[in-house]
Amino acid sequence: MLRDVAMWLLAGAGVALQGLVCLGVTLMRDALDRLHYTAASTLGVTCLCGAVLVRDPASLIGLKTLLTGAFLLVTGPVLVHATARAIHLHSDAEARR
Repeated sequence: MLRDVAMWLLAGAGVALQGLVCLGVTLMRDALDRLHYTAASTLGVTCLCGAVLVRDPASLIGLKTLLTGAFLLVTGPVLVHATARAIHLHSDAEARR
């Protein structure tokens, strides 16, 4: 019973956070502003991975979820930083023309 409640709370929080991220990306005008919301999506992914781990902690699905969550937590900020740097370099090159 308690495990089901924790799973549903984590899943609901993850879906709500991802919905807010999608809404923020849609409503922001500038690409750099959109990146701030994209970086926040790691919180939603963490909640969703936590919900799967609460439901099936000692299974192959739980292990794959743990690896997927760890991969996204590590590569998410790197992707956002690389994208922001590319936008910044592109705007500098446009300003020099």
